[in-house]
Amino acid sequence: MFEEYTGFARQMQIRTLFFAVLSALLLTGVGLSTELELGENGPMIYDHQAKGTFDVKVEPLDQQPTDDGLTLGRYGLDKQYHGGLDAGAKGQMLTVGTPVEGSATYIAVERVEGSLDGKKGSFALQHRGVMGRGEQSLLITVVQDSGTGELVGLEGELAIEIVDGKHRYDLRYSLPGER
Repeated sequence: MFEEYTGFARQMQIRTLFFAVLSALLLTGVGLSTELELGENGPMIYDHQAKGTFDVKVEPLDQQPTDDGLTLGRYGLDKQYHGGLDAGAKGQMLTVGTPVEGSATYIAVERVEGSLDGKKGSFALQHRGVMGRGEQSLLITVVQDSGTGELVGLEGELAIEIVDGKHRYDLRYSLPGER
């Protein structure tokens, strides 16, 4: 019985640590950097910029502690973007938390539907967030060929910043025929 309890207690410690790391990646934004996408001739340069705020709800869907101290997680995402991007989004996120404080990773995809600077349609975003012993990086890109409606051919990158608990985004993008 004691071994079962200590095993459960260890899982709870790992889960608590994991949620702290995940919170640092997703909710605090402290030290969060965005990598530039590299094209054939160096960093991608986009023609437009949309800025605003967004609200996000993260719902745990599945947590799987492993024997080696890792925790695998799956979450549902529900977002509402305001500003240049006026849209709703639904997505899913997969995570791995490690027993090392400050180390975790996540990947996510979300489908965004609404309007971007007045153009209606939908598109998908791909996230890759990494935190290694406190060093963080985040890359969020528009999934190639995912644009619909007036957003067909959309290319871009989205940066996130959290200031005073408020989520802000900066979407730099291009549409075909505008280059």
